[in-house]
Amino acid sequence: MAEKKQYGIGILGFGFIGKVHAYAHTVLPYFYDSLPFRSRLVGVCTSRPETAQQAKEEADFDFCTTNPEEVLRCDDVDVVHICTPNSLHRDELLSAMDAGKHIYCDKPLTADLAEAEEVMEAAEDYEGTHQMTFHNRFFPATMKARRLAEDGFLGDVACFRASYLHSGSIDPDKPLEWKLDGDMGGGVLNDLATHIIDLLQHLVGRFDSVFSSTRILYPERPAIDDPNRSVPVNAEDHACLTFRNDDGLTGTVEATKIATGMQDELRFEIHGTEGAMRFNLMSPDWLEVYDRDDAEGELGGERGFKRLECVQRYPSPGGSWPASKASIGWLRAHVACLYNFMSALHEDRKPEPGLETGYQIQRVVEAAKRSERNGGFVRIGSL
Repeated sequence: MAEKKQYGIGILGFGFIGKVHAYAHTVLPYFYDSLPFRSRLVGVCTSRPETAQQAKEEADFDFCTTNPEEVLRCDDVDVVHICTPNSLHRDELLSAMDAGKHIYCDKPLTADLAEAEEVMEAAEDYEGTHQMTFHNRFFPATMKARRLAEDGFLGDVACFRASYLHSGSIDPDKPLEWKLDGDMGGGVLNDLATHIIDLLQHLVGRFDSVFSSTRILYPERPAIDDPNRSVPVNAEDHACLTFRNDDGLTGTVEATKIATGMQDELRFEIHGTEGAMRFNLMSPDWLEVYDRDDAEGELGGERGFKRLECVQRYPSPGGSWPASKASIGWLRAHVACLYNFMSALHEDRKPEPGLETGYQIQRVVEAAKRSERNGGFVRIGSL
């Protein structure tokens, strides 16, 4: 048997999302038969020695550090994962490019558009393989939605509505951690809206202009280092966006962390002249579709929304383990997203969504922020 190609993996940041990325590397061989490559967890970097050592022991990395350059300059590291707070992405991306590493970057690309432009300027001379972690593209249900959209199932898109609803910031006593800090690139536009905007544009195409209205629920929160001290909040908890295209298409997106009772509710409804589709991340096994070609008749005929049993029916070499009929979960889409990147790296082809997609989404977020300040529609392409 031929020896498999090995890729050394370095991960910057090992909080929630860093663990997800390490997990995905570890389980790739279980979900994808006869992989011609394998991953080796080489280096991990966190902000404190004790968390770095814990990460090394938990995920069996070769080494740990609090200095990202030790990971970025390590000869045994081929791929660098950017899993740190948003305000650190710019410097880490630039260093990874300079070191010639392949890049797998969690969303958003950077904390703001100015930093994203610096990254894209550097990317002109960068030859590595790169991908954003927009994992919601990689459920079988959303992959099916993309295929139907490409095949013309919807006809011309008439309207859409989408939302990403969380309740994580409804508690006024929640400390001001970095995802609630605008100075660190926090706020729901960067955190949640990037996911749903990417998925929508993946299905219906890019938008021309946006109107935005946002809210900060509590003007002050407890400081992260001292719960008895209050500090001002400068990042939005809630955002309502209206998108518009020059051909007349309009639709809405809501992103919030103050939706009481919600868990991880990413959902969309897209209506076209020939059909419609809808999806809810809390029921990820199913894509619901409506076909206007279905017969309408007495007592309803055959027309109506139908649930397609997408479940875990990934294309080969995925989908055989566990059973294709076994219910899917959130982590499985992350594994599929990573497979999309690693297989492209191994086959020397360009994966999607790349850093360019992250940059384009950053332009949408910046346009939304300018709309909030100016009180009107902002053309995304004018930025």
